[in-house]
Amino acid sequence: MPTARQTNLFIFLVCNGLILAALYMQNVMELKPCYLCITQRGFIILTGTFSLLAFLHNYGIKVYGGLITLSALAGGFFSGKQIWLQSLPEDQVPACGPPVEYLFDAFNFSDALSMLFRGDGNCAEVQWTLLNLSIPAWTLLCFLGLAALGLWQMIRKS
Repeated sequence: MPTARQTNLFIFLVCNGLILAALYMQNVMELKPCYLCITQRGFIILTGTFSLLAFLHNYGIKVYGGLITLSALAGGFFSGKQIWLQSLPEDQVPACGPPVEYLFDAFNFSDALSMLFRGDGNCAEVQWTLLNLSIPAWTLLCFLGLAALGLWQMIRKS
């Protein structure tokens, strides 16, 4: 069995791999991230940050496990929301909003953050699939795996 420290390093490396994959898709494959994609990236970074802190501190494993689990489940919520938007009939998809850069320039921070969390019509577009699963579906599976590892860190014997 891997140690708690090794598990936290693994979670951190997985999160880094997910962000690198997202950047590859954005910059090489030229897929434009929507509001919910950016929100999910934020939760991947948050989950990775908690796991890195747990790895470096090497104490408070159960607390960090809880933080990892909560951040991964929150990210999974936004993945699920995007999957739901993608499953809507075309006539029920919300209108598309302005680019993210404009949001933070034109609106105060809390309003821009609210729009980012809500998503828009751009979030309903399926830009890429693998084995018939969209990017948010794969991200949801990753979040569930990360949450399971965080939960395992919480319940494992010290």
